[in-house]
Formats: sequence, structure tokens, C-alpha cells
Amino acid sequence: MNKIYHKLSLLSVAVLTTGAVWAGNPDRQGEAGANQLLLNPWARSAGLHSLNTSSVTGSEAMYLNVAGLGRLSNATQLQLGNTRYLQGADLGINALGFARKLGSGAFGVSLVSMDMGDFEFTTENNPEGTGTTFSPSFFNLGLSYSHVFSNKVSVGITAKVVNESANSVGARALALDAGVQYVSGENDNFKFGISLRNIGSKMRFTGEGLSKQLPNPGPNFQYNNTYYERSAYYELPSQLNIGASYDWLLGRHSRLTVLGNFASNAFSRDQLGLGTEFMLKDLVALRAAYKIELDADEIERTLDNGFSGGFTVNLPTRKGSDTRLGLDYSYRTTFIYGGIHNVGLRLEF
Repeated sequence: MNKIYHKLSLLSVAVLTTGAVWAGNPDRQGEAGANQLLLNPWARSAGLHSLNTSSVTGSEAMYLNVAGLGRLSNATQLQLGNTRYLQGADLGINALGFARKLGSGAFGVSLVSMDMGDFEFTTENNPEGTGTTFSPSFFNLGLSYSHVFSNKVSVGITAKVVNESANSVGARALALDAGVQYVSGENDNFKFGISLRNIGSKMRFTGEGLSKQLPNPGPNFQYNNTYYERSAYYELPSQLNIGASYDWLLGRHSRLTVLGNFASNAFSRDQLGLGTEFMLKDLVALRAAYKIELDADEIERTLDNGFSGGFTVNLPTRKGSDTRLGLDYSYRTTFIYGGIHNVGLRLEF
């Protein structure tokens, strides 16, 4: 019966991803919205440039490949993340992730919010500003579930609400993520993963902020009419990830992992990357990766490319305890501004 489940799981993901594989088109670059869905708020996977589709686990799997949610090392995980996006641009990302084992699987909740600071409020009559400010609100709230079949195949799905709002206008959408991970080898050291992300409804801005008061066009009555502008619909930035990794075991508690990943973007060029991670006795981890954007020149390439690196310090709260406290950090280079810094704090118990 488990073999049947394995085959059905792999087949279902393959069917889901067929359309996304052929959806990538550089001519569509810039046509999607809600691109904050592609910004990684978690330091461990960001240190690997989001290339660990096959091996990501725990609450941060809800961002990259939700199938890894069910492979928690402890029963419960609580994680906080803060990102300084494009250092010097005053853009930030805050994230909260919670994961809990449930039988042969796990469920999780994630909240990711962007901090873009305050903007001066301007109007046609006050182009230099009215003296007031406003702050846009961009956030994503997700609910996830992952199930593990005999420790070899895990599948997962995430349903999330995407919200963008600013000054009496807003846009919302519902989106789904799905993924699968396959583990093989004598010591479970070969891993393969596929994830399909950000498949959902179109978004369009609506609200009182798009209204305008104009004089009545008729000659008999002098009063104003309220007119509403209709904004265009835009799609979510769907993405397909296919990744693999291999672990070289160094003693009982240390390992060296080499991994690769291919990302097919429906509204931008595809990306390819390689990375490595060294884990020493489950206490300290070092990471490095490099990712390129295929067929992109210096002007057209996106920011999410180049070198990345990071580390983790993971310590028990007291001797002999299964409760662990982890500190994660990563840095990604960008060809403008001062790069991207991620800091994370994890509690596992």
C-alpha cells in the first residue's frame, strides 16, 4: 500500500508541474505582481540561495518546499526571522513560523510581512506632500500540512492569503503551494525534491483610494459625482523548483552535503545553482552557494543571483535536553546596494 501511495504522490506532483515547466517566458518578465512571495525570509535556506528544495525541513519548508515540513527533528518548532533586504534601501521582512508534528505528518502556520517604512502622502493639489505619511502593508499568511510515507516520500500542501494594501486601496488573493520530497540511499543520504509555488487567483487593487470627485457633466445641476478607476488584474509569480542533494557522512554526527536546484519562473528567466553545507555534530553548520540566471545580461538580470553564505549555531538549552536554541545568519550579494542580510532564531522542543 505504501508503494502505491509513493507512486500516486510522485505522479500527482508531476501532473501539477507539467504546465509550470513550459510556462517560463522571459518576454513576460515584470508582468506578475506580489513578488514578495519570492523573497526568502529564512536564514538557513537563504544561505543556500534557496537551492535546498530536496532537503529543507521544519517550518521554513513552508516557504520553499512544504513537503519538508513533516521531517521535523523535534515535536515542535518555533522560528523568527528578520531580513534586511537590499541593505541601505530601508526595506525589511519579518517572519514567524510554527510547526508541530501530528502523527505521521506535521502542520504549520507561517506569517511573512514586509516593512517598507513610511511614505509621504501626496495629492494632485499637494504634490510636495500634505504633511502626513502612510505605510504600505504587504503580508502573506499560510496554513500548511505535510505527510511522510515510511520516511521515504513526503508530500505537502500550503494554502495562503496574499494581501497588499496602501492608503485605502488593497489587493488580495488565495494561493496554493505543493511539494514532494524523496529520500533514498543506505543512510538516507540521497534526496530529491519538487515544489510548485504561488499558484492562485489573480489580484487587482480596489478601494476608496481609487475614487475621484468630478463635477456633474449635465448643465442643469451643480454637484459632484464619484467615479471609480478600475485597475488591471495581475498574476502571482508562480515558480517550479526541482532539486537534489547528496550527504557524505563524516563520522556519526557530521556530514558534508552537496546540492543543486533548477527554478523555472513563469514570469522571469530560469535559474540554476549549486551549493554546499557542512554540519559539525549537529551544533555548527557552514553554508555557501552560487546561483545564476540563465540567458540574462548585466542589465536584465534580477537581484536574486550570485554568491550566498551563512552559518548556524545550534545548542541545547541544558545538558541532556532535547530542547535546542538555534541562531542562523546568511548574506547574499547583490550588484546594487549592500546585499541581503538574514537573521533567524529557532526554538525546537
